[in-house]
Amino acid sequence: MKIALYPGSFDPITKGHEDVIRRALPLFDKLYVAIGVNADKKYLFPLNQRKEWIENCFKNEEKVQVIIYQGLTVGACRQYGANYIVRGVRNMIDMQTEQDMAQLNKQLSGIETVLFFSTLPFVNLSSSIVRDIYLNQGDYEQFMPENCHR
Repeated sequence: MKIALYPGSFDPITKGHEDVIRRALPLFDKLYVAIGVNADKKYLFPLNQRKEWIENCFKNEEKVQVIIYQGLTVGACRQYGANYIVRGVRNMIDMQTEQDMAQLNKQLSGIETVLFFSTLPFVNLSSSIVRDIYLNQGDYEQFMPENCHR
């Protein structure tokens, strides 16, 4: 079975994340959307809200399961039997970071990383931008998938 894990904080999930997940689905038998928890990081949206948004977004996709994990992503991959990591790349800065992480993850675990390049409408979209729009009372919902609003 081809099992993949798509890690992130998803604080919040964006249409860019949704696009990567939907494009990855045909390639895998199962796709874990894995919300990573880092005790040193401050999140804007509560963990249970982020999980609920993703579940609502993919409620009709049998292949998608939302999980929460702590620690190394490769540890979560081992725990859930994932042999691929899915990541999105928006620009050259992301590319360098993701290449470095992919090589380290491969060395640590043998797990391959599959990169999806952002499609044009989402190239400049990030969770941090959506958080900033939200905090400044802007129309953030247009950047989030349907059924994923406060």
